[in-house]
Formats: sequence, C-alpha cells, structure tokens
Amino acid sequence: MALVRVDPAVEVDSLQSEVNRMFDSFFGGRPNGGARRWIPPMDLAETDGELVLTADLPGVDEDEISIEVKDRVLTISGERSDSREERDRGYHRIERSFGRFSRSLTLPEGIDADRVVASFDRGVLEVRIPKPEERKPHRVEIGSGPIEGNATEQD
Repeated sequence: MALVRVDPAVEVDSLQSEVNRMFDSFFGGRPNGGARRWIPPMDLAETDGELVLTADLPGVDEDEISIEVKDRVLTISGERSDSREERDRGYHRIERSFGRFSRSLTLPEGIDADRVVASFDRGVLEVRIPKPEERKPHRVEIGSGPIEGNATEQD
C-alpha cells in the first residue's frame, strides 16, 4: 500500500478553483477570464394610470443613457466605463462588468411616445409610461328605415 501525502493548501486551492469555475459559469463568466456582459437589472410596475420601469445603473453617467420608443418598443441603452486605474500590480479577481448595454421592452398598443418621461437619480433610472386611455364602447342607436347612401338596390 502506497502512502499518499496530503497537502491541505493544495486541496484548498483545488476547492477554490472549482468554486470559482462554478461561480463564473453561473454568472456568465468567460473561461478565458474576460469581462462578462453587463445586463442592468430592471423592474416594471403597473399603477392605475401608468407603467413604471426602474433600472439600476450604478456608475453610469446620465449623458451615457439613451431612451428610445419606436414601433411600440422601449429601448434603454448606454455604457458603463471601466473605472479601474492601471497599476503595476495585477488584479486577483474581477467580478464587476463594464461595457455597452441595451434592454428592450414591448409596450401595449396605443402608448403615446411623446408622454413618456424619465428621471435619473443616484444611479437609478425611472421611466414613466402613461397607459393608453381605455377605449370605451360606443352605443349605436338603431334607426328605422334604410340607411341613406348605403342602401343597395335589388334588380
């Protein structure tokens, strides 16, 4: 029977590598250690009169955000720059993502794009989208006799 020497430091490093690999695969990390794509989280809430979209955009300047409504699709896009300074020492682990992002949301029929408003405060974007007015049923009165201009003649 051969004796196998166990080095706890090697075992801990191996376990740490496996945990890092699982963490990266779960959160979209790239195997080559490159930066992950950044997808800012958004919430959408509905009130009586409007839809309220809230997006967390920490580290993004207001002038880097674009909001567009086209063909019933609201698109929020922008860019978060890498704020790390170049130094002589290397980084051991980088988990924050940087780069361009774009999120789109299909809006209900009848949204008036001119009434959509947005505000940006402390890294939180809020977009308020007024709901379209409900189409009320129109009661049609029934008259007597033929309708002028639409009567068809029979030969």
